Amino acid sequence: MSDPRINERIRVPEVRLVGPGGEQVGIVRVEDALRLARESDLDLVEVAPNAKPPVCKLMDFGKYKYEAAVKARESRKKQVNSALKEIRFRLKIDTHDYETKVGHARRFLNGGDKVKAMIQFRGREQQRPEMGVRLLERMAADLAEVSTIESNPRVDGRNMVMVLAPLRGKAEARRDSNKNSGGRKGRERVDTTTATPVSNSLADAMPEELKAQASAE
Repeated sequence: MSDPRINERIRVPEVRLVGPGGEQVGIVRVEDALRLARESDLDLVEVAPNAKPPVCKLMDFGKYKYEAAVKARESRKKQVNSALKEIRFRLKIDTHDYETKVGHARRFLNGGDKVKAMIQFRGREQQRPEMGVRLLERMAADLAEVSTIESNPRVDGRNMVMVLAPLRGKAEARRDSNKNSGGRKGRERVDTTTATPVSNSLADAMPEELKAQASAE
């Protein structure tokens, strides 16, 4: 998006002028608006060129561009796109495989990604879509603490598909991950005020029974 026209680049007879604090000055000649800008050590910036007459505002354009660039940069940092991870099932899946698939889906959801759960029907299985619905609803219930249903189970050709969305975004998941894994643990201070003095004598390290036996000899 190109920069707006400012100061002498504004080539119209008159403008609707807005003050630096947002106050409405009214319709004035562009020469008068430019004079006010110079006297205030500000810029005359065209903010609504298609209005009749165009709307211009008095502002520090350099400061405005800097703040806009900072906001855009911060917005890009926070904007992390989530991926769509796919989990495929068979209708006749055993308990171990089901739990493995759910574990994968949970990891994806905890990472802030969406999960597309797909059941593949074979042969006569296509005549029992209600079984697929029950399996996907079971999965949604098992993952309810980390996800919500974005797209209910629906038939897609020879497959049945459901989409789960994470309860927290990708950026939040990444912050939590960094918080849990980053940084060294703080070192604990050891209280040495009541510590027993250390001796380099081997005799001091002997048990009391051996000391008594040695004395007797």
